[in-house]
Amino acid sequence: MSDLSPKSLPAGYRSRSATTADVHAVHCLVTACENELHGRASTGSDRIAADLSLPGLELRSDTVLVRDSEGELAGWSWVKGRRATVHVHPGHRGQGLGSSLLAWTEARARQLGSDRIAQTVSDSDHPATALLRSSGYSRLVTEWLLEIAMPVEPEVPETPAAITVRAFRPGDEQAAYQLTEDAFDEWQQRRKTYAEWARHTVEQATFEPAASPVAFAGGQMVGAVLSLDVPGGDEGYVERVAVRRDHRNRGIARMLLREAFRTFYRQGKQTCTLWTHSDTGALSLYERIGMTVQRSSTVYGKALTTG
Repeated sequence: MSDLSPKSLPAGYRSRSATTADVHAVHCLVTACENELHGRASTGSDRIAADLSLPGLELRSDTVLVRDSEGELAGWSWVKGRRATVHVHPGHRGQGLGSSLLAWTEARARQLGSDRIAQTVSDSDHPATALLRSSGYSRLVTEWLLEIAMPVEPEVPETPAAITVRAFRPGDEQAAYQLTEDAFDEWQQRRKTYAEWARHTVEQATFEPAASPVAFAGGQMVGAVLSLDVPGGDEGYVERVAVRRDHRNRGIARMLLREAFRTFYRQGKQTCTLWTHSDTGALSLYERIGMTVQRSSTVYGKALTTG
């Protein structure tokens, strides 16, 4: 069981493991945190569902929910390998829940045999940042949310020579997985399994094939932009961008991104967003095509001692 002991929680709170039936409650908690920090929410419920179904994540032991005396969700956390997530509802901050959940993530990571742990925190969340730094965490990488406004239809540059482009189709999944994971291997710590990758891309209910252009050379996929259609909003979202190493610096990424932007514009979207981070070296590319930084987050890490 993942329950926190009563002694480790502030008075009036209790805990239990998460289940797949908790997706809605967790989504409400996460969006409350995002609204408090940024004035709007950007995480969809399908992203929460994907997190709770990560391959290798044991809900009974790797997740914890904290509820108040009235049964309302006050905080939650999960741990998988070296990665952790902690959220505390804005209405329950200052009670010590963040410290309790942080201690739980470290203890669980040690049980799993991890020698390090990391989590991402918005740079706007000053109390969480202070807690991590005071607990021995140090900065690893910076992440940026970028946005492009689309008051008029975006222009798409000419397709590079010997390259063909079309929208994503059923049957492209394995090629897109291979392409994006090969590209991300240059900076990510661990290659995702296909099942894990698919849950956060092509298997999400919000995956938008029409706004996910793919590029081919000689019948092989050499570039891809995979996009999500954020429900109930006026923005599109780019989840993955990848170009095969031997086809870089030819304008393929720029062309695919502008193609995705144009598709979203024709669907009535007014903006499009994406996340990138300092290890990818892609920030300048996005800025050159007209995207601007809206906010940033930092990944903090800590070495775990045994015992």
